[in-house]
Amino acid sequence: MIKIALDAMGSDEYPTPDVIGAVLAAREYDVEILLVGDEALINPILAAQKPGNLPIRVIHAPEMLTMNDKGDALVFKARHKDSKNSMAVGMDLVKNGEADAFVTAGNTGAAWITAFFRLGRLKGVSKPALAAIFPTAKGHTIVMDIGANPDCEPENLAQFAKMGSVYAEKVRGVKNPKVGLISNGEEEGKGNKLVREATPLLKECGVNFIGNVEGKEVIGGVVDVAITDGFTGNVILKTSEAISKLLIDKIKTAIKSGNILVKIGGLLIKPALKSLKELLDPSQEGAAPLLGVNGLVFIGHGRSDEQAIKNAIRVARNAVASGVLDSIKNNLQP
Repeated sequence: MIKIALDAMGSDEYPTPDVIGAVLAAREYDVEILLVGDEALINPILAAQKPGNLPIRVIHAPEMLTMNDKGDALVFKARHKDSKNSMAVGMDLVKNGEADAFVTAGNTGAAWITAFFRLGRLKGVSKPALAAIFPTAKGHTIVMDIGANPDCEPENLAQFAKMGSVYAEKVRGVKNPKVGLISNGEEEGKGNKLVREATPLLKECGVNFIGNVEGKEVIGGVVDVAITDGFTGNVILKTSEAISKLLIDKIKTAIKSGNILVKIGGLLIKPALKSLKELLDPSQEGAAPLLGVNGLVFIGHGRSDEQAIKNAIRVARNAVASGVLDSIKNNLQP
């Protein structure tokens, strides 16, 4: 049975949504969950869910990393061999082979640096990157990096392309995925210095590179993997989330404030609106994989509820079952 270590202290409302999400996942996905965190906080919530014989265990970790952990203090907590925070303990379970993947809805920076020091980088990767799944007109597109690395070199983008392409094929089931480089124009030669210098590397790195893509091509589903630096990717991610929320809110407001015919029409299109909301809801994926570290790590949003946690565990389980980590390792070999 696949074992997923879950940071029970990760979400903003920890540990309630984390524990409930773990129970939901254990019931539905045939996985064993290792709940990592303060057992005094976890156990009462777990007991209230009446887990019965579900394969869920609590691994005590009395400390946690927060948004206040920064700089040298964060590095110390991330790398010290005796660290007892939930991220360090959870990733050690992966490192020692006691878990197949680690999921957290905690601080992205803390998760990145903890994975960097405790799991290490894959050979051929200088900067691990976060890969988010974006809804498009034709399905979904992987966009990476979405925030782990604000400053990148051209070789980093080539590494992202290799890893993202393998993830798209192995986990998302896309054959020979199309890879594009996000720019302000489709023509080769457009873009900033990073984009221009990364282009020849992407041509030669062995992926199905189709050239530059603008934002409209990404949303239009022209590519299966869209590559960019973490600064640009994070701006795209947060802008997309804000526009999605605005769109849904404006439609709801227009229906509520309309006349009786508008309200009747709103009732008729309610199923369609529900489908649209689910398509645009980031919690449907639950978490983004941190690709480039020597282990499977998935990072979700701090606002994750129990459904988002459950979905994050599903995504991690699918990645384990696909053997994507070994495939990425093989693809990065010269």
